[in-house]
Amino acid sequence: MSQAKGETVIIKKYANRRLYNTQSSSYITLDHLAKMTREGVDFKVLDAKTGAEITHQILTQIIMEEESVSGEQMLPVNFLRQLIGMYGNSMQSLVPHYLEASMDQFRANQSKLREAFEASLGANPLAKLAQQNLAMFKAAASAFVPGLNQEDKPAKAKGEGDELAALRAQMAEMQAKLDKLGKD
Repeated sequence: MSQAKGETVIIKKYANRRLYNTQSSSYITLDHLAKMTREGVDFKVLDAKTGAEITHQILTQIIMEEESVSGEQMLPVNFLRQLIGMYGNSMQSLVPHYLEASMDQFRANQSKLREAFEASLGANPLAKLAQQNLAMFKAAASAFVPGLNQEDKPAKAKGEGDELAALRAQMAEMQAKLDKLGKD
């Protein structure tokens, strides 16, 4: 789903509950919208008949399906009770801003944690060894299953193709030695 920076995809919802992506000119499902959300695609859902924006309703529907279908519930019952209790409360108008700020902070902390973890792996000799082993495994797998690493083409542009070629050559040499030993 290609999208220009800052462009909002318009989704139309018809009376028959079908969703139509005006950018791709195709019908989509709630699963497609969930995937677009995870990918950071900005979209707006409009009622096809009235033109009213119903994005909030659709996102809520996606959450409800995720909660019921996945088997793993992200929203604890106590949280839901407290959230429902906030409707009609004098603090109701502050809750959306608070939840949004809390989620932004959570994401920022998650990103920092991931960066710290990756940095610690980069300095860890065992992690480097594991990465080398993984590269050798991929090379061996691609030697036995041609075309397996076709999705690695962008990595080859970074110079990793030379390393893989060297590993393949080493694997071929080892195979030749094994074949020779098997004949003796």
